[in-house]
Amino acid sequence: MEPQNLTDISEFLLMGLSEPELQPLIFGLFLFMYLITVSGNLLIILLVSSDPRLHTPMYFFLSILSLDDIAFTSTTILKMLVNIQMQNKSIPYVGCLAQVAFFYLFACVDNLLLSVMAYDRLVAICYPLHYKVIMNPRLCGLLVFVTFCLSLLYSQLQLTFVLQIKFCTDVGIYSFFCDSPQLFKIACSDTSTIRILVYCVVVIVGGIPLSGILYSYIRIVSSILRVSSASGKYKAFSSCGSHLSVVCLFYGTGLGASLSLAVSSSDRKGAWTSVMYTVVTPMLNPFIYSLRNRDIKKALQRLISKTA
Repeated sequence: MEPQNLTDISEFLLMGLSEPELQPLIFGLFLFMYLITVSGNLLIILLVSSDPRLHTPMYFFLSILSLDDIAFTSTTILKMLVNIQMQNKSIPYVGCLAQVAFFYLFACVDNLLLSVMAYDRLVAICYPLHYKVIMNPRLCGLLVFVTFCLSLLYSQLQLTFVLQIKFCTDVGIYSFFCDSPQLFKIACSDTSTIRILVYCVVVIVGGIPLSGILYSYIRIVSSILRVSSASGKYKAFSSCGSHLSVVCLFYGTGLGASLSLAVSSSDRKGAWTSVMYTVVTPMLNPFIYSLRNRDIKKALQRLISKTA
C-alpha cells in the first residue's frame, strides 16, 4: 500500500484508555484530577500575586510554573474528557498537530523553569548578600522570556519532525493524546532517521537543564555543609526542599514513562504510564509547595483570615 501524506488524513483515533466498561470511571477520575490540578495551581498563583511577602523571584517563578502546569494538563486531558463524553475517539488532523505543538511547548517550559528555579536557589544560598542585586526583576523577566522562546523553538522542531511522517490507513493512536513517539508507531514511511534526530534533541533539551540542576545542587550542598549552626543548615535545606521534590517527581516520572514505553510492548500499559507525567505530576506540584513550604502556608492562612 502506498503511504499517504499527512495532509491527506482528516483525523486520528485516540485509542488509549478506551476500555468501554471503564469509561465512566475514567471520566470521573480524570475530571477530578483536572479540577484539583487547576484549582491547586490557581491557588498558588492567587497567593503569590496577592501577598506582598511572596513578591520574590522564587515565588515569581513558582507562579509561572503553576500557570504552565495548568496549560500542560489542559492540552491533554480536555480533549480526552470531551471524547469520552461525546463517545467519540477521533481528533482532527489539525487538532493533533496543535496538541503535539502545545504539549512539547509546555513540557519544555516546565523543564527549563525547574532549571531556572535551581539557579535562583543557588544564588540565594551561595550568594545571599548579593541575591537581590543578581536576581533583579529585569533578569527574572529575561529568564522567563528566554525560557518561552527556547520552548517555542523546541515545540516547532518537534512539529517539523511530525510533519515529515507519512501514514497509511491505520490512524489509531494508542494513547489519550497525540505524541510524536505514538505517531512514529503508525507511520508507513521509514522514520529511523527522524527518530534518531528526535532522541538527540530530547537528550539535549532534557540533559542540559538537568545538568544545570545537578550542578546547582552540588554547589548548594557544599555551601550548606560549610554552615556551622544546625539551624542555619535546616533553614537552607528547607528553602529548596520543595523545589527538589518537584524536580525528582518531574524527571522521575518522565524517565520512568520513557523507559516503560521503550521496553514494554503493551500499548495499554504505555497509555497508563503516560498519565503519571501528564496528569499526576502537575496535580501534585501545588501540594508539594503548600505542604512543605512555610511561606505558602502562612500566606494561605492570611488569605483565609482576610476572607473570613
